Order: sequence, then C-alpha cells, then structure tokens
Amino acid sequence: MKVLVINCGSSSLKYQLIDSETEKALAVGLCERIGIDGRLNHTPAGGEKVVLDDALPNHEVAIKNVIAALTNETYGVIKSLDEIGAVGHRVVHGGEKFAHSVVINDEVLKAIEECNDLAPLHNPANLVGINACKSIMPNVPMVAVFDTAFHQTMPKEAYLYGIPFEYYDKYKVRRYGFHGTSHSYVSGRTIEIAGLDKNNSKVIVCHLGNGASISAVKNGESVDTSMGLTPLEGLIMGTRSGDIDPAIIDFIAKKENKSLDDIMEILNKKSGVLGMSGVSSDFRDLEAAANEGNEHAKEALSVFAYRVAKYVGSYIAAMNGVDAIAFTAGLGENDKNIRAAVCAQLGYMGVTLDEEKNSTRGKEIIISGEDSKVKVLVVPTNEELAICRETVELL
Repeated sequence: MKVLVINCGSSSLKYQLIDSETEKALAVGLCERIGIDGRLNHTPAGGEKVVLDDALPNHEVAIKNVIAALTNETYGVIKSLDEIGAVGHRVVHGGEKFAHSVVINDEVLKAIEECNDLAPLHNPANLVGINACKSIMPNVPMVAVFDTAFHQTMPKEAYLYGIPFEYYDKYKVRRYGFHGTSHSYVSGRTIEIAGLDKNNSKVIVCHLGNGASISAVKNGESVDTSMGLTPLEGLIMGTRSGDIDPAIIDFIAKKENKSLDDIMEILNKKSGVLGMSGVSSDFRDLEAAANEGNEHAKEALSVFAYRVAKYVGSYIAAMNGVDAIAFTAGLGENDKNIRAAVCAQLGYMGVTLDEEKNSTRGKEIIISGEDSKVKVLVVPTNEELAICRETVELL
C-alpha cells in the first residue's frame, strides 16, 4: 500500500508518500506560505528537488498541488491518485479522548475540534488539512495519529498537577506530553538496537531540537514525559522557556506593564536559548558564538545540557533504573557536544561514551563505551514512517 502522510500547519504542509511494504519514502515535500503566496518543494526518491512557486491560497489548493506533483510525468512517482491507498494525518492534541490512532469519521473530527482549546495553534490547522484531503480524496481511508496518544499510558502520579482537582475534573488540565510519535518510534528502535526485552526494559528518549522533550518508557509504554498541558512545559527550548516559577508571570507583567497574552508570547516565542543568549534559537549559531567567546551563548548551552541531565536523572528515579538512553531529533542526532555534556552528568550511573562513535551524525549507532553500564544511542527519528505504520496497522 502507498500511504500519503500529511503534517499540516497553519501556513505549511509537510508530506511524504511511503511504500508501506518497503517502508521507503517515494517522495517528500513541503508546501510553504499557504495563504500568502505559496511555494511547493518536492523531492522524488533518487531525484532532484523541484521548487514550484505556484499560488497556494488555501490548504485544499496545496493538497491538489501535492497530488499534481506526485503524478507529474517528469518528477512524479505515481501515475494517478488511485495508487494512494490511505492518508495518515498528524494531529497534535487528542486530549484524553484518544489513547491510540483512529480511523477518521465525523465523530472523530468533532472530538478533535473539541480539543482545539488545548492546542489552538495546531489542532485547527490539522483539521483544515484533514478536510482538504477529504474533499479531494473522499473515498480514500484516512487515519489520525496523535502526538499525545503515546503518553496516555502515564499513571496519575505523573500527569496530575498540584492544583485544585476541579480543574482536572472540569477542563482536563493535566500533563499530556507531545512528540509522542517520535518517542514511540525511537524507544521501539532503541529496544531493538540495544537487544533489550521490550517487556522488561527501561528506556529514556531525549528528543532534542528547537522543540525538545524527554520521555521515560518502561516496558514499551510511556510512564512520564517533560512537556505538559502544552508544549511550553519541560526543557528549555529554542524559544520556549520550559519550566519556570509560575509567579514569574505575575512579577514580569506588573514590572513591565504587560498583559497575560504579552507574557505568554514572551514565554513561547522570545525565551529559551534565544532569550538567554540574545543570539539565536538555532543551536549551531549558539555554538559558533560560544566559540567566539560569547558568554551568554556559553551559558545558554550549559544550562540547556544541565536541564536535560536533570530530567534524565529524575526519570532514572521514576523507573528505578535505566537500560538505555537515546538521543534523537535535529540536535540530539547531530550535536556531539550536547550529548557529551549530558552524559558527563551521568557518571554516577556508570555511563561512558566512545568519543569516536559520539562524533557520528544522523545515523543509528550505539555511542556508549564498552565499559558503560548503560547503553547510549543515537536513533534518528522518523515520525512519518511511524504514522505510516499506524495507518497500515489500523486499516
């Protein structure tokens, strides 16, 4: 079966067409600036990237252009729309309604819409992508794969907040966690690569990128994760503050005469390593600045690595041990310095790194030393493949 995987944002649409039998991507692409002017970047497997500057006034037109690119005589990879057997959609927030991926129907669409206030920047865009695909491909089965679903196995002690219970009862205010598709895929691959018994395994996944989260995965199930009701909680990230004293919100609002919306904008888009360094949210820029002697950049990198190590340590305690630690996503897969800094804080667990192996970028490898009591790995994430697998399994 050929599965079209769609990851829809407010003004963008990422896609992959995957052959589910070989698990190879036949084509990958990105529609940008939807509703502004429009650009489609399309790359067929083994071919050159094609850039099409066509108007994309809305997501339905973007989907039509994706289909046109996939079926193009020159750079397409299928002859017609009929070859697409299913569509898998990434949906960010499923609340407590969805602990697993589901085949999309009217009831599911309504339930996703009811979660809009939990992810106002993401869920509405996800729904737009689903409805656009349904309009163009009404007879093709579609599946929703939720970022939050993998973490629905967390116990109450991990997901309840220390606030009046009525807010959970009335509004479902709790920790949900995100990047679930990535954490599910990477933890599974880690168990395979490290030769662990899934039913007797303790794995920590460090998904480190501009958005970053950590999960504790025991016996193949998520038992804790760093992001919360929203993706703002947890680690310091590119532009997000991560964990802070909640009183800071009131303190800065009064001192700076700012509204709650202003403060939330600062915490989401102007904080993190960008705010700390004053340089950039891109860790490559931070490392370059740090190497040139920028003290704020150095501090931001040190604080980030320290926070990662603290979360890893807390999840070792939560699971009463750990068998393997996996680094993934853009930073986790490619930055040897961050990996080394994090693992340097784990010497008490007998963690050692092989310096040469730790220099590897972007491929599956065990980077721990021969004498390490815990296996440390780099496992590139593949959320699109995970969505494809979920889609095929359901259908």
